[in-house]
Amino acid sequence: MTNYDYDLFVIGAGSGGVRAARMAADCGARVAIAEQRSLGGTCINAGCVPKKLFVYASQFRADFAAAPGFGWTMDQPGFDWPSLMTAKNREVERLHAVYNKLLQTSGVTVLSGKAKVLDAHTVEVNGKAYRSERTLIATGGRPVTPDIRGKELVVTSNDLFSLEKLPDSIVIVGGGYIAVEFAGILHGLGVKTTVCNRDDKILNGFDDDIRDFLAEAMVRQGITILFNTEIKSVEKADAGYVLRLADGSTLQAGLVMYAIGRTPNSGGLGLEALDVELDEHHAIKVNEQYQSSAQSVYAIGDVTDRVKLTPVAIAEGVALAQVLYGKSAKPVDYDHIPTAIFCQPPVSTVGLTEAQARAEFKEIDIYKTVFKPMKNALSGLDEKTLMKMVVERNTDRVLGMHMVGEDAAEMMQGFAVAMRAGATKAVFDSTIGIHPSAAEEWVTLRASPS
Repeated sequence: MTNYDYDLFVIGAGSGGVRAARMAADCGARVAIAEQRSLGGTCINAGCVPKKLFVYASQFRADFAAAPGFGWTMDQPGFDWPSLMTAKNREVERLHAVYNKLLQTSGVTVLSGKAKVLDAHTVEVNGKAYRSERTLIATGGRPVTPDIRGKELVVTSNDLFSLEKLPDSIVIVGGGYIAVEFAGILHGLGVKTTVCNRDDKILNGFDDDIRDFLAEAMVRQGITILFNTEIKSVEKADAGYVLRLADGSTLQAGLVMYAIGRTPNSGGLGLEALDVELDEHHAIKVNEQYQSSAQSVYAIGDVTDRVKLTPVAIAEGVALAQVLYGKSAKPVDYDHIPTAIFCQPPVSTVGLTEAQARAEFKEIDIYKTVFKPMKNALSGLDEKTLMKMVVERNTDRVLGMHMVGEDAAEMMQGFAVAMRAGATKAVFDSTIGIHPSAAEEWVTLRASPS
């Protein structure tokens, strides 16, 4: 019998890796986890958590503007970026300690340093080799940087979480969820914000009505969006930077941020020694049990480039631990995964877009409503809400739900449960709404479908 130091060695202590390590240890496995940066991965350090805190901070601008409509008077409010950064860092450090305690309590050995696979059963960390029956890669991804002249002058979302000073203006290059989220954050904090997108719509892959509605809302708020715009170079100027565009024009900004996508962290791990197969995007290819082409190497989360969501990585970590050391062999069900974009106004969605539904089903019905939220009857703010439901006509089954508006994510989480249970439009129609609330609109979509 071969002697191993560990049954499972996890490389990467982000959300997925930590959950897999804890679950495997709870099942009785001997587990080690290595992280070269900070516990928690992207989500805790440069993603979900600090981003949501920044979103909360930026929303106060609209709240202050709405307050007089409800009888409140106040002096001119001010904002201090260093104070927000201090508070954010304090919360992130608290979560580091929580993660460390959870791992220690589960009996997981935590190693700090860069890990590298030496062979099928050996991982090296800080010059020391560890023998393990299996290795799990959970190293996540990182922002893509542009291949243009002056690329060393731009920042990414990672850099925004350690920015010492807010710029007076920023150009955000990209049109995905990170671009629109940071556009809302920075605009809300008083930064003159311009979004440059090479396509003719933002949020590629989302429902077209959502894409158009959000873009219009962002522009009404004062965010500039330039469509069909390609950046050729970035140059340092006396006051900030100059961006040269493909059409020959220029833009000036105090800071340039690129948010054009993310790439898997699969390099530098020694995977080539085992001929671990990667796809064209450098993601680790895995089967339904999260096993790579090397029998002893597994991978979950963003490094596999499946569904880039923290809860999905966590679910994959649970599923893998159960497959290897538990009593269940049930993989993650990737259908009807709800998601949210914490832009302003926020977006949330679950299921098929209208275009996807029309491509898959012969006949569908679309139910849609646009309305001014009750709060804005007095707030003076010109912001509306969009709700859209996609239904298969023959079965009456709800195929997709899409929303732009306040509390979109909070609503969609519950409706995702209903969709996974196979809810029909008739079920929604027969459900009594909570009044007065925006959520009741979902059960009062009585108009004839378009």
